[in-house]
Amino acid sequence: MKKSVSVLLAASLLASAPWSSVVAESPKVTYVNALEEQDGSKFNSENYDFTKFSEIGPKLEEIAKSSNRVKVEVTGTSSDGHPLYVVTIADPESQGKFGKIQALRKQMFKNPGKAQDWVAENPDFKVPIMINGSIHGTEFIGSDATIQLIERFASENDDTTKDILANNVLIFNVVANPDGRVGATRFNGEGIDLNRDFVTQSQPETQQTVDLITEWNPMVFLDTHGYVKNFAPNKQGLIEPCTPPHNPNYEYDLYNKWAYGQAEAMEAEIMDNKEGYEGALYQEMTGTYVPQRDDAAGWDDYPPIFTPMYAMYHGAYGHTLEAPTNDEDGVKWMYDAVMGALKYATDNKQEMIADQMEIFERGITFDHPTHEEGFFPEAYVLPVDEQDPTVTEKAVNHLLKNDIEVVRASKAFTAEGVTYDKGSYIVHLDQAKAGLANTFLWDGEDITDDTPSMYDISAWSLPELWGFEANPVTTAVDVTAAKVNEVKNQGAVSGKGPFVIPNSSVQAVELVNTLLASGVDVKRSAAGDFYTEAPANAIATAVKASGLQIESAAVPADAEAISSVKVALLEDGGMNKQQTHAGMNLALERLNFDVTEVSPVEVAEAGLNGFDAFIYNGTESLVAPTQSREGNKEFGFQNPAQYDAFKANVESFIANGGKYIAAGAGASRATKTLGLTDATVNVGGYNSNGIVSIDYDGSGLTAGYSQDDIGFVYRPVWYSGVEADEVHASYDEGDFFIAGHWKGSEAAASQPVVIQENDQDVTLIGLEPTFRDHTDYLFRLVSNALFTK
Repeated sequence: MKKSVSVLLAASLLASAPWSSVVAESPKVTYVNALEEQDGSKFNSENYDFTKFSEIGPKLEEIAKSSNRVKVEVTGTSSDGHPLYVVTIADPESQGKFGKIQALRKQMFKNPGKAQDWVAENPDFKVPIMINGSIHGTEFIGSDATIQLIERFASENDDTTKDILANNVLIFNVVANPDGRVGATRFNGEGIDLNRDFVTQSQPETQQTVDLITEWNPMVFLDTHGYVKNFAPNKQGLIEPCTPPHNPNYEYDLYNKWAYGQAEAMEAEIMDNKEGYEGALYQEMTGTYVPQRDDAAGWDDYPPIFTPMYAMYHGAYGHTLEAPTNDEDGVKWMYDAVMGALKYATDNKQEMIADQMEIFERGITFDHPTHEEGFFPEAYVLPVDEQDPTVTEKAVNHLLKNDIEVVRASKAFTAEGVTYDKGSYIVHLDQAKAGLANTFLWDGEDITDDTPSMYDISAWSLPELWGFEANPVTTAVDVTAAKVNEVKNQGAVSGKGPFVIPNSSVQAVELVNTLLASGVDVKRSAAGDFYTEAPANAIATAVKASGLQIESAAVPADAEAISSVKVALLEDGGMNKQQTHAGMNLALERLNFDVTEVSPVEVAEAGLNGFDAFIYNGTESLVAPTQSREGNKEFGFQNPAQYDAFKANVESFIANGGKYIAAGAGASRATKTLGLTDATVNVGGYNSNGIVSIDYDGSGLTAGYSQDDIGFVYRPVWYSGVEADEVHASYDEGDFFIAGHWKGSEAAASQPVVIQENDQDVTLIGLEPTFRDHTDYLFRLVSNALFTK
């Protein structure tokens, strides 16, 4: 449940307002109640008097009034309703020439060669450069440096400033995470780390950044972070490019041709200004830590979940910039790093923009000289399930929002011996952003032997983890097809009833919960499907909104009535700077369950009366009797007696018919600590993760899944000593690991991964079924567990 935020004034700027009107008319801003803002973060070892979010709107308003170079916009709102400020700065003479930039952008995708020629003949062309401010709310220095840069480029007239503005358009996403800045948290109001959200794009802040990137296709993308120091002796801060492995869907040779030089230019700018720093850490530094130069592994750019890595698929030279400290010196370090990047981009503008266009040219011409032949298929075909098209339609709309072209077959066709129906979607890979299309749609790869460790996830296949079919085709697909701009289908009811709702997708379960909440009787079969004998007119409105095609079917004899489930979800308020339960909360909301977040202390003091189910999906540290780390203390127990009360209340809840579900490694280990299972919980490495092949038994807890089906692990779990338990799913035998990074995975082969206690309603799921809103296909493991009696 979101925290409430007092809003004193709510409005937004018109995105289409001409620059002159922005100067003439004061921008309207949204103010947050300053009393709600934190002075510092418990997660930072030091804090300083950073610019509060409530001060940023008025400051931007003041700047806009005094400068004809500046355009200030509110382009959306955060999860908690705070404004997302975007500031665009360019030479005033460019105001009437933005059409050229947009026209060139279109040429970049349609005819990059022609666009390259145009750039060569028009050296006064302005290139867009984007600076992203503080996507992690506790890393305050990013937005403060961004504001200082805005002030400089709004008003200064030195030669460097004028030269940069003569060659570039600067786009500042001033505070990429307002909720985090207000609350002094790393994450946003939904508990999501936004710098891990660029595959799923589940949050409004991420969606706004994606919109900016696809609107401008910036040549350079700088993402401001903190705090990294002493990764190498006397090298302070961090500037990418990264260590291997590099994602094979990049045109990495073109990126690295300029990214490494730009990193050294940023480092040089910092060192040239070293005398201006106050702290000894900075005065004694000999340079910055550049992962690609200074290390062999551990800081990779492999997953497209990070903001700069995502921007790289749009042709940007993307960099994460990590300042050393959370203070004024850290602000200066960031300011200097950005200035170094701007100077380098200005000096090398013609060549860098030409190579950005070359990335698109390679896609359009299907010519990838650094890739093995056959790495990119000719196309992907996405057939549609006529009864439940919702998952495929979600995928198509997602591709379209990411500048990926999709067409729809106007008639049936055959590709490589497979016949596809009319209406199937096709993603041809002879297009400008072929690399992004492929990284979304491919199966991924096992990179366990390629590197000793990974920074974050190593696999994310949308077809496998969202549950739609995307078949790679290695020969040309020749069929009449129409370009798709958006998919807007409606559900419908046919027949006289009873009606079956297949247990097929998130939307299907959401529909079931909608019907239950409106008083419609629903039954569930052992196979997991749902049935209602309500008349068609009683369910038609909800079905229409769901997108499903609901038909008549006989109700199986084993179908049992179900009712709405009231769920208590154990809340991780911010252990170790993250909310480990946030993905589960989003999944339950999308499945339309009645969910309430309850803290460990609340369970200890008030118990679980009034709830039907209790879900634990977070770190085991949540139920440690005491917390040693200062930043964690308020989220866990305040004394050992609360742990004892928590344990007793959970045991009483289960004994009185309550349902207990644990998902993931931390929750499984906590369940063992609480004495709720006799099974042994085996856990893989902390940075092991990926897509696995799972044998589900296909009924009850695992209804809707089958043998050799898909699962996702993050810090993998398997159970042993399960003689007293029911095993509902196991890792496949043999080589079950499909994609990702997991050393020692062979130990889990054929081992149980979903179990249920025989003598009490306790379910353990060793997979991560609701990981970061990323595993739609596995959400139904949770709804199955909630509905299975």
